[in-house]
Amino acid sequence: MADPNAKPKYTKLFINNEFVDSVSGKTFATFNPATSKEIVQVAEGDKADVDLAVVAAKKAFHRNSDWRKLSPLQRTSLMMKLCGLMERDKEFLASLETQDNGKPYPEALFDVTYSILTLQYYAGWTDKFFGDTIPAGGFTSMTRKEPIGVVGQIIPWNYPLLMLAWKWGPALAVGCTIIMKPAEQTPLTALHMAALAKEAGFPAGVINVVNGFGPTAGAAISEHPDIAKVAFTGSVDIGRIVMQAAATSNLKRVSLELGGKSPVVVFDDADVDFAVETTHEALFSNHGQSCCAGSRTYVHEKIYDEFVAKAAAKAKARKVGNPFEANVQQGPQIDEEMLTKVLGYIESGQKQGAKLQTGGKRIGNVGFFIEPTVFSDVKDDMRIAQEEIFGPVQSIFKFSTLDEMIDRANNVKYGLAAGIITNDINKALKFANNVDAGSVWINCYDAVLPSTPFGGYKHSGIGRELGKDGLDNYLETKTITMKLL
Repeated sequence: MADPNAKPKYTKLFINNEFVDSVSGKTFATFNPATSKEIVQVAEGDKADVDLAVVAAKKAFHRNSDWRKLSPLQRTSLMMKLCGLMERDKEFLASLETQDNGKPYPEALFDVTYSILTLQYYAGWTDKFFGDTIPAGGFTSMTRKEPIGVVGQIIPWNYPLLMLAWKWGPALAVGCTIIMKPAEQTPLTALHMAALAKEAGFPAGVINVVNGFGPTAGAAISEHPDIAKVAFTGSVDIGRIVMQAAATSNLKRVSLELGGKSPVVVFDDADVDFAVETTHEALFSNHGQSCCAGSRTYVHEKIYDEFVAKAAAKAKARKVGNPFEANVQQGPQIDEEMLTKVLGYIESGQKQGAKLQTGGKRIGNVGFFIEPTVFSDVKDDMRIAQEEIFGPVQSIFKFSTLDEMIDRANNVKYGLAAGIITNDINKALKFANNVDAGSVWINCYDAVLPSTPFGGYKHSGIGRELGKDGLDNYLETKTITMKLL
């Protein structure tokens, strides 16, 4: 049952299987974005705390450690125990997530379920990554897939628990050890997960969670010479900083899942009501705070006016409010900074000539709520067409032909995802084969599964998460060659 007053049990740093104060003794507040009120103070980690976490993680990764001596199926067992504890605490985790992030409780509950499925999926991979045997004349070579070592993981605030599962899953499956920094806006579920990992029986040092800010704790992870790989999900600007830090420290491996400006294309042979529903959820889900949000809706000129009218009506009817209340579909943006940013984009759209069909304003003065907003007559060179808004703002464009559409869809710096709605399989596959996007959805959107790789082209990132490909981020390949005598 949803509990709007659920009290966090853990507020310190988690290092070497213990909850500890930060070395500095500093704390910072995490806020409820629906009320703007402080939930709790949490420990603020920085370089000194990351150093301690790395020492613990290195010890846990030593070849003679308890963790490294586990068989693959013993790692599976630990991961499945963790999933069972998450199932036990599912409603509490969802309540924490809704308080800390502002997403409606049913969505938070779904995120917990999907996080469990993701960890279960990777629990099945612990004994299924292999090398090869390579005959070569008078030699025989074989390759081994080995865990890369101590890894740093920096996750965002829009899907706190899901992003944790996406990163813990493959790292634990192959046998790495982890230092994770949750977003400073949403640290609560990561801390509870750390406690569950200890309860499940993970050895000390395998999982460490250091709350803190990007320029201090995040930078310490990216720059640390004893961290072999860093995984980051967030903005392009911070992704560049992470990559630079990795390069200038120890050339650590980097995987980046960054922003998006994803097109969803609706052809005139589509059912208009179905298309309106699909594109609505593609954009407004999670308050528009999604890297792969379908933020550019392209509609064929023959059905454009009908589509715009129905899309505006649907957005206007979307219920915004307290995320713990029944039937609420949209809660607040994460904080005042994001609220101001989104309102700035709405103002920009109006100034540049897009037609505001509905929404466009802040709701009330308590919390960070924005009206679901729809623009029509959007042009490709407008800011709202080129830059990631990360809020509940749908931009609707008009197009005529498929070839024109492919070029326009690709005319942004991002390439995370794309969608197409049509009954013509030839159009669908031509679009899918030619659009610059790591994920393409046909007659659906945001169908991300634990088994399907996820990541982007161009400025949307480097590497893939989820699926078998997600393991590659955490593995080294060793070649062993012997001469046949």
